Amino acid sequence: MRIAASLFAMAAALSVQPVLAQDAPASGEAPPPAADPTATLAKALAGKVYTPADFTRYAPKNAYDMLNQVPGFSIRENDTVRGLGQATGNVLFNGARPSTKSDTIVTQLTRIPAANVERIEIVDGASLDLPGLSGQVANIVFRADSFSGQFSWKPEFRPHYTDPLFTRADISVRGRKGDVEYELGLNNDTSSRSGAGGGTVITDGAGAVVEHRKDIWNTHYDTPKLSAKLTWDPAGDSIAHLGAHYQRRWYRYDEDGVWTAPGGADRLRTVRETETTWNYEVNGDWQFGLGPGKLKLIGLRRFSHEPVSQEVVLRPADGSPASGDRFTQTGDVGETIGRGEYDWKMFGGDWQLSGEAAFNTLDNVARLYTLDPATDDFVELPFPQGTGGVREDRYEALLSFGRKLTDKLSFQLVAGAEHSTLTQDGANGLERSFFRPKGSLTLAWTPAAGLDLSLKAQRQVEQLDFYDFLAQAFLNDDNSNAGNADLRPQQNWRYEFEANKSLGKWGSTKLQLVYVDAEDFVDVVPVDGGESVGNIAKAWAAAVVWSATINLDPAGLKGVKIDASVDIEKSGLRDPFTGEKRQWSGFQDRSADFSLRHDIPGSDWAWGATASYGHYQPNYRRNEVNRTWEGPVFASLFVENKDVMGLTVRAEFANAINARSRRERTVYEGLRGETPVAFHESRDRLIGPIFAFSVRGKF
Repeated sequence: MRIAASLFAMAAALSVQPVLAQDAPASGEAPPPAADPTATLAKALAGKVYTPADFTRYAPKNAYDMLNQVPGFSIRENDTVRGLGQATGNVLFNGARPSTKSDTIVTQLTRIPAANVERIEIVDGASLDLPGLSGQVANIVFRADSFSGQFSWKPEFRPHYTDPLFTRADISVRGRKGDVEYELGLNNDTSSRSGAGGGTVITDGAGAVVEHRKDIWNTHYDTPKLSAKLTWDPAGDSIAHLGAHYQRRWYRYDEDGVWTAPGGADRLRTVRETETTWNYEVNGDWQFGLGPGKLKLIGLRRFSHEPVSQEVVLRPADGSPASGDRFTQTGDVGETIGRGEYDWKMFGGDWQLSGEAAFNTLDNVARLYTLDPATDDFVELPFPQGTGGVREDRYEALLSFGRKLTDKLSFQLVAGAEHSTLTQDGANGLERSFFRPKGSLTLAWTPAAGLDLSLKAQRQVEQLDFYDFLAQAFLNDDNSNAGNADLRPQQNWRYEFEANKSLGKWGSTKLQLVYVDAEDFVDVVPVDGGESVGNIAKAWAAAVVWSATINLDPAGLKGVKIDASVDIEKSGLRDPFTGEKRQWSGFQDRSADFSLRHDIPGSDWAWGATASYGHYQPNYRRNEVNRTWEGPVFASLFVENKDVMGLTVRAEFANAINARSRRERTVYEGLRGETPVAFHESRDRLIGPIFAFSVRGKF
């Protein structure tokens, strides 16, 4: 899981979501009125401006619906960084980034009614006075002058192994009273029901079948979040935001199986996992004029209470004694951040001096049990290495300077450092301090109209998962981590190149190149004769991503657009157990996405199709190689009506070509590659078709 998170930090910058947009309406409407050029950031920075009229054909309900139709633009979520740090992602709200770590960009966009959006500005991040941004950035300019609201309901049904989903929904309201704009929302959009079932064949090292398994699993997942936000925007140069949320998270995983060995009795296996967590966040910022510039003060506090339970029981059908294990842990995770940013202009450019203090904590209690065959009840085992606390106190200071070198070339330079102290109590307690330089250099060049190039070199320090310092058990696969008090944050040299080319009425295309040179790479490593999450001295990864939005209106296919992307990646490190060279655990080394949408001119109807493919590298542990995936291709068809009594109604047939749930896992008797194979697991489970619906409206 930790390596997948490391990969995600890279892949998030590369991910290409389908965008269904074009440069001008194709439904026969008159061209949209020109925006006031004196009022737009994009005009001043040679960007592109979209007004609400550009999105009329899609009948958008919120800002997300609109931004998702901008040609060639892909929403990139904020990176999971240490503290708040400088701006990441590629979406701004009224020229500023939000002071939250818990809300995704997509969630924040869905809370802005389409009627409140004045325009969307697409500019190059390096040309802005917000350090850290690069490539295409969208600035959502909006204002609520009256009360309005919106809602959506997105049920889903599957014929196999899975309960119906009725709870995926959201509702939000926004309005203004004098100088104060308010927002209130209740969101459960990430809820899900999933499941799969089918056979697994277990073979020994010689390839002989030693067991057949038939398992069925399903999950229930709900994360309702109640959120509120106030914006105070009086006359003058002051503005303040105050936000808060409270969220519950319920997760349940149930798996039931029958395991049969040739000539042996059936064994009934049950797996039960539950999570019942709650969390909150309070955040705020205040920007005001001070001397020759502006000072912005930011504060954030968030906390999460995280009880988790796993239980696995194997019970012979002939009445023989059962065996099993249980693992529980309750973690309290907290983060407190104070940050200040002072911006001013000097020497023809934009300066910013920022300072940040961040305090992260984890207090965890873990327990391990085994099933006593005599009493058929669980008996607690000693597990002191799973209980303890982790603290990190971190201080950061950065100075940035950016300016235009010519009308077509600009740069941004960020330099600074952080000092952190990591303290672990409990088993193998340890305290360590680190001093690390950080910063970036970004260049943005517009050599010709319709062509934007950007290049960024950055020194990063990643956030650790504090649970990795302590021992954990993963009962479903009979694995465990020993815990590692010597774990260090991963540091990266990261290089990114992005080229955006407008194709005029035909759409747009984008090319991205990324290279990451990692130090103290986080992976599973040998620890005290066992294994746990730790550090590998060196690792690298590279990616090439191409994407395009093609509008077929000029070819006579009115209202038809195609979006496509191809992502090819490669990674490398030296395996800490065997010394062999391999790719990163769980690394997605290639993927492709395709979508087609047809908004039928002169009607409220639209239809389309999507397809996605992904291939992943195996995950590696001391004694196993495990590749788990779903696919290889997910495809779907949809039909949509944009005015059913004022509502947008959509029906979708997903997993139309029968993507499966697959696994190939080889477990060795000892160190993999040096000891005989204990067994090989080959799994093929049915997911089945998925029928999804959505109803969206406003009030």
